[in-house]
Amino acid sequence: MSALRRFVGRRSVAAVGALAALAAVVIGTRYVRAAAVSLPSMRLETSTFVNLLEVRGEIRPRRSIVMTAPSSGSDLQIVNLVRNGAAVAPGDVVVEFDATPQQRTLEQRRSEWQQAQSEVAKVESESRRRLQAAAALLAELQSTAARARLDLGRIELESKVEGDKLRLAVADAEARVKSQRQKLEGERRTTDADIAIVGQKRDKAAFDMTDAQRIIASLSMRSPAAGQISLMPNYRGSGPGTRSAPEFKRGDRAWFGAPIAELPDLSSIQMTCRVDEADRARVPPDAHVRVRVDAIPDREFPGAIGQISIVAKPDFTTFPPTRNFDVSVALDDSDPRVRSGMSATAMIELDQIADVIVVPDTAVFTRNGVSVAYVIDGRAVTPRPVTIARRGRDRVAISSGVSAGERIALVDPTVEARK
Repeated sequence: MSALRRFVGRRSVAAVGALAALAAVVIGTRYVRAAAVSLPSMRLETSTFVNLLEVRGEIRPRRSIVMTAPSSGSDLQIVNLVRNGAAVAPGDVVVEFDATPQQRTLEQRRSEWQQAQSEVAKVESESRRRLQAAAALLAELQSTAARARLDLGRIELESKVEGDKLRLAVADAEARVKSQRQKLEGERRTTDADIAIVGQKRDKAAFDMTDAQRIIASLSMRSPAAGQISLMPNYRGSGPGTRSAPEFKRGDRAWFGAPIAELPDLSSIQMTCRVDEADRARVPPDAHVRVRVDAIPDREFPGAIGQISIVAKPDFTTFPPTRNFDVSVALDDSDPRVRSGMSATAMIELDQIADVIVVPDTAVFTRNGVSVAYVIDGRAVTPRPVTIARRGRDRVAISSGVSAGERIALVDPTVEARK
């Protein structure tokens, strides 16, 4: 009798549980049906899904003339600089550096050159004096030898003994002439060497003086062509690990080769940006690109991938550091309002899938690991498993599970029903 009571009791509890679950489903369905009337929804259509990658970058000219700081042997301080965006003509001064140190160097080089000039004049004068003395002595010895030969010709006819004496005198005079001629030749070589040495010293001093003049002239950088000046960033004026930097200004110091200003040709422009290494393989080289410049919101510039770097570069502006690839996007058109360095956003077309259902990513939900969409049929809302063909930045391509013409909810109806 007690076993029968326990069996009846268990059946009663199970029945009560089943009735409660059925009631919950009925009540929940009633709430979902009631919410279906006010749910935001969309009617499905078959279209082409375009997978896009959004990247940020800046506008740069394809061709430009970059004006760099000259070599001066030390840092240069900017004392005059045109404003950013100023229109210049060929020959206009764009940047002027402090030339005071170079002026002192020039004065020192000029003094060295003048001293070398004086030394050359002194050596040349002394060399002429020595050569003239040696030449005069040679002429005197040649005259003595000539007289001795004349005397020898006259005496030989009168006395054989006197002739022998004069013959020895002639030989001695000719030996002296030969020795003096060699000394004169040696003196010429010595004076030529002395003049060459001081001449090289003078030429070096003249070169140093000319080079100092050239450096001083280069401290006034002039525009090589007409255009609008774009001042370059001074990375010494920014903190470590930052991408942005203030542009050069008066009083800043520049180093040799530092890009100070740019004269861009804005008739052909490009966008430079970086792509994460995770997205690098997805970017096709022939991808179509649409670019929007922040400062020109009313225009969209079509473009194409120009170049993708072969080697990734570390980016230390994020933590942990990432590795990115440099990408250039060539724009098909320009605009008079475009300026070099403007920020822009590029939408790179990665791929396309034709004949699929394209919905916002907020219309697909995950239930127990399965992607579902809520199909609305009248007042009924039914969850239906769907197959995702591709996910984009904010859209989803559905290949199966729903059909064109059906209507789906754009929000979770179970959440709306509980509100």
